[in-house]
Amino acid sequence: MLDYVSLSAVAQVVRDGSFERAAQALHVTPSAVSQRVKLLEERLGLALIVRGAPCTATEAGRWLCRHVEQVGMLESDLHGALPSLGAQDAAGNRVTLRIAVSADSLATWVVDAAAAFSRDEPALLDFHVDDQDHTADWLKNGEVLAAVTSSAKPAQGCHAVPLGHMRYVATASPAYVSRYLPGGVDAHSLAQAPCLVFNRKDQLQARWLRQVCGRAVQAPQHWLPNSHAFVQASLAGMGWGMNPLALVEAHLQSGALVRMQPDSDLMVPLVWQHARLKIPMLDRLTAAMQKAAGAALEP
Repeated sequence: MLDYVSLSAVAQVVRDGSFERAAQALHVTPSAVSQRVKLLEERLGLALIVRGAPCTATEAGRWLCRHVEQVGMLESDLHGALPSLGAQDAAGNRVTLRIAVSADSLATWVVDAAAAFSRDEPALLDFHVDDQDHTADWLKNGEVLAAVTSSAKPAQGCHAVPLGHMRYVATASPAYVSRYLPGGVDAHSLAQAPCLVFNRKDQLQARWLRQVCGRAVQAPQHWLPNSHAFVQASLAGMGWGMNPLALVEAHLQSGALVRMQPDSDLMVPLVWQHARLKIPMLDRLTAAMQKAAGAALEP
């Protein structure tokens, strides 16, 4: 039988990044947290936490933290069915669910799902941001319970639920187009025109360049790891970039931004993957994600 007091200490240290903050959340001393973690590590014969600033979980620690989340969801539903077990409203008793999402999904539709879910659930949400082509890796590594990903192939032990497609538009300001692309869009002009790239994992601009030019084109790159900054940089004429239609539609209608080329939008499929468990709270989170995605994404 697992020691859930010690397991909760491990999960809290990983969640807060330090033994001191975990102790504050658990209302015990840091030495008590340290002792609980050490006892569990000794019992299992495994290191569970990499001590540092911040503290992080080992692979075994990640899987145990994920298990704590699953148990927490089951316990929460049990308390809902049997109120005599005690109240679960205190923040310290709420289960925290870790979810991996892309920055663009978080900036457009995921918050609506999170707000709808959290209104009625004794749960807290911990979002981890990564490129949609890589969020499934967080599931495979046991770092999160669920993820919004572009991968339709279920990760091991997971269900995959299609959500729809996010439309990305290659946009730039009229002044930028006049300056860098006066003769139109082609491989030569695009190789001279600065583009905006979210981070080193972002391949959307490269995909669009291959689609439009028929081959790979290396363009000068600005790096802006923020969805709203991406739009602002496009408006300011700093570069062109692939923006979600939801974030730039009003600017396209006003003329502040223009499409770089007609009929060249990219449609990125989004899939909700989650641990293959029959847990009512997880089912309700999935339903909230599906509802918000259905209102925001295209089929």
